[in-house]
Amino acid sequence: MTDSKFLTHRYSKKLNFALAQANLKLNFLKCLDLKIYKQTLVLCLFLLSTNISAQQIPQYSQWFWNMYSINPAFVGLKQCLEIKTVYRNQWSNLEGSPNSGFLTFSTPIYTLRKKEYTPRQGCGFKYETEKIGPFTMNRFNLSYAGHFNFTADTRLSLGLSAGFKQWVFDKQKVTTLVPDPIVNESNSYFSPDATFGAWWNGKNYFVSASFHELIRSKWDNIGTTSRFKIHTFLSAGLRKSINNQFTLLPFVLVRIPPKGPLSMDLNLVLNYSNKIDFGVGFRNGDALTALLQIKFRENFAIGYSFDYVISKLGRDQFFSHEFGLTYGTCKGKATSQTICPLF
Repeated sequence: MTDSKFLTHRYSKKLNFALAQANLKLNFLKCLDLKIYKQTLVLCLFLLSTNISAQQIPQYSQWFWNMYSINPAFVGLKQCLEIKTVYRNQWSNLEGSPNSGFLTFSTPIYTLRKKEYTPRQGCGFKYETEKIGPFTMNRFNLSYAGHFNFTADTRLSLGLSAGFKQWVFDKQKVTTLVPDPIVNESNSYFSPDATFGAWWNGKNYFVSASFHELIRSKWDNIGTTSRFKIHTFLSAGLRKSINNQFTLLPFVLVRIPPKGPLSMDLNLVLNYSNKIDFGVGFRNGDALTALLQIKFRENFAIGYSFDYVISKLGRDQFFSHEFGLTYGTCKGKATSQTICPLF
């Protein structure tokens, strides 16, 4: 089993071809119980994914509202405590489809600063889980970051996350026609995990790079060639004030897997008075996205995003939903020109 077998929803033409193969090979199963058919179809997607290159990291539409989730250099960057959580339901009409989510905690480390540009520090943790059919991946990481100001508006941040991940296979959620020694045996596997990130920002822009799966640990209980591989995330954002109430925020995120085509998110967000965000997005070869975030009671924000799948895999059939909740102690003025959502 290769490392690609672990994942299901990273999009490419080969995945669409694999799905077509799965449908052809499973036509004869229509006489069986529908639930068994669906479970077997999901399993076949995993087995056929050996023919494609895929990412081993969940993707989220609300990534720009949750930068710490993709880059440890962001931890403690804001001068306040933040707790964020996101839940994503991928392909909601398909049984066994991916479900993922995370919980993050971020805070600056308060120390006496001798000079205005004395480096600052931050720390936090992140817990993430993803379930795809019979497969589950759990991650827990502690993070530390240093923030170095060069001027009042420019800053370099470097961060590191370290922890562990757990890969689980539950045989109770799989039905096969022919007994298979691998499929009929549940497995749980722990391995170390690490991510490095870098961040640079000016007054109205930022650029970011992060490198995931730095520890290329093997899946010894699955196969000798199965292992985690490094993934690279590159992102950038810009803030452009329209007037005293409205601000335009374009974002871009590029996910570069170890093999196969890259995934790119293009987003455009309109902020109103630092209270309401409305956005639209496009993920190449995958989905169109609509997003909304509302801040309330000064310390809370709730977000929702809807993905309309445009790939051949689920056009007009599958949709994705994402929910986010934020608690933060930052208190800003009710004007878009002081929003500074990321920088």
